[in-house]
Amino acid sequence: MPQCEVVVVGEVGRDLVLQAARLPDAGGSEPVLSRRERLGGKGANQAVAMAQLGARVALLGVVGDDQAGADVLGQARHDGIDVTHVLRRAGTSTALLVDVVAGGERRLLEDVPAGTLLTEADVAGAEGLLRPAAYVAVQLQQPADAALAAARLAASAGARVVLDGAPQDPAAAEALLATAYAVRADAKEAELLVGNELATIDDVAAAARDVVGRGPALCAFGGPGGANVVAWPGGRVVLEPADDPVDTTGGGDSFVAGLTVALLRGRGAEQAARAAAGATASTVKRLGGRPGLSSLGE
Repeated sequence: MPQCEVVVVGEVGRDLVLQAARLPDAGGSEPVLSRRERLGGKGANQAVAMAQLGARVALLGVVGDDQAGADVLGQARHDGIDVTHVLRRAGTSTALLVDVVAGGERRLLEDVPAGTLLTEADVAGAEGLLRPAAYVAVQLQQPADAALAAARLAASAGARVVLDGAPQDPAAAEALLATAYAVRADAKEAELLVGNELATIDDVAAAARDVVGRGPALCAFGGPGGANVVAWPGGRVVLEPADDPVDTTGGGDSFVAGLTVALLRGRGAEQAARAAAGATASTVKRLGGRPGLSSLGE
């Protein structure tokens, strides 16, 4: 595979998507209307979306040494993703994400063994992957020391770092922001990142502008009602949520992917923001979070 343009540092796992007419009452049951099993996890979802949008993308993450790990890596290769640096951890089970969708609502159950999380040593072992990349997307759901190691290594090599989420250790926030070209967080993560409640769109916009003032060139924060505010030096745009979503799973991952690939292709901040919103709107109309963005990448 040609040298990767983007490396995604994050979760790789197996998604089980179950759709029912309604959620069962306590002690009850409901028939499953549809069932899908596939490659999943936030890192893999972002990498799939980026590949569909035409980027050359690689994953840095961990799966188990079980059959599920072999299966999801095979699916990732089929999706055109470089998984050379996805580790298979001995004695660890691959992460399982169960997405239950019923009556317009979703519930997510996560089984993410500690062994499927990245370590600083894992990141150091992938230096040859991270240094040549133009963009590196780092998921802050990973341990803070590993996320910071990846962000610092990438930034020191001249890559543009895209941070996704809020760090597990709030003390790491400033160090992470110092490495970032772009930051994206959903509504809850944005509050964790800035340390206070963001009750209105104006609150969200002010917080995003503040983050931009601390170093990043662009900040995208989720807000009330599913809207997103994207701010950059001298400008901002409010992006309304998609109409009638089928399943919001993976919407944020597609936002990160759409934003990153648009920036990679030289789009301006507002164009990149609207590309991200378009990717999200497409994904949430599909069950289970797996994007279908190939037409958007044409």
